[in-house]
Amino acid sequence: MKLFDRTKINFSSLALRNNKTSIEEIAINPDFPIKKLDNRVREIAKEIINSRKNNKQVIVTFGAHLIKNGLGPLLKRMVEEGYISHLATNGAGSIHDWEFAFQGMTEEDVREYIKKGQFGLWEETGKYINLALISGALREKGYGESICEMIHKDRLIIPNEGYTNLKLAKKLREQNIEPGEIEITHPFKEYSVQNAAFSNNIPFTVHPGFGYDIIYSHPLSDGASIGEAAEIDFLKFGNSVSELEGGVYMSIGSAIMSPMIFEKSLSMARNIANQEKRGIKNFTIVVNDIQKGEWKWKTDIEPPKNNPAYYLRFCKTFNRVGAKEMYYIEMDNKDFLLQLYHCLKNER
Repeated sequence: MKLFDRTKINFSSLALRNNKTSIEEIAINPDFPIKKLDNRVREIAKEIINSRKNNKQVIVTFGAHLIKNGLGPLLKRMVEEGYISHLATNGAGSIHDWEFAFQGMTEEDVREYIKKGQFGLWEETGKYINLALISGALREKGYGESICEMIHKDRLIIPNEGYTNLKLAKKLREQNIEPGEIEITHPFKEYSVQNAAFSNNIPFTVHPGFGYDIIYSHPLSDGASIGEAAEIDFLKFGNSVSELEGGVYMSIGSAIMSPMIFEKSLSMARNIANQEKRGIKNFTIVVNDIQKGEWKWKTDIEPPKNNPAYYLRFCKTFNRVGAKEMYYIEMDNKDFLLQLYHCLKNER
């Protein structure tokens, strides 16, 4: 069967794109006063502080809207102050954070650009993120670390080893990419969660779905590199989950990615833990979303298939994994994270 030829696509510069969101306009001030406080958030803060005092994992997974809502600076502060031990997101979360770091703006109008055949077809995003993944995979680095490093160091290095693979070498040379260093400045990196993670030596893992993100439209997209980098991140994530005993797992606005990678990682981790005669069950799960959470998840009874709650994967999956406690916080992620950070500061 004939394959679609991405080399025929006309890409436009990001500088020409109309963006909905400017990070300088929407960035959330972590010290912004809160008007009310959910008592469950106070309890969660206590658990996080206790976990970190005992050097236990606090894993935060999130969807892309958290970044688009301007919460990067708040997550950055939580990383810098030691409340988080691992960050994980999907491909879009990484892309929006990178675009903020690169140009201070993100979020195109899908309705406008898809009619023109221009949605997602932006040269810098496709080129630089794919090159970062190629560079990272060649150096056995994960997806997240590859992007984090590019932002932090303002450069990429394309190793000579990329040109021993004839298929990859052809792809690189068709795009006029030669071995060596490529400078890429990120004037807004102060807002970047990925930069904060790299600066503070915190794992930042990215868990993509192939074809989900705009970078797959670019001819530099290399399935082997993406797959290798993503697999490294899945195994990094699995290692953190294997150390979750006594810790906290938070899933913010991630209805599919977070519960899916968590249940597989936990099963793998418990398989080995059982062989070593130890458990992974004394941990807390926190799920934050805005979907109605009317089912009583405190019970062991799952909703029937004719109940919409059965299809809320982010609650059903987490409820059945055998944690000591699961909180479902039905709240806007801005309010939740601001409340949580406020409590963390006061409980410290």
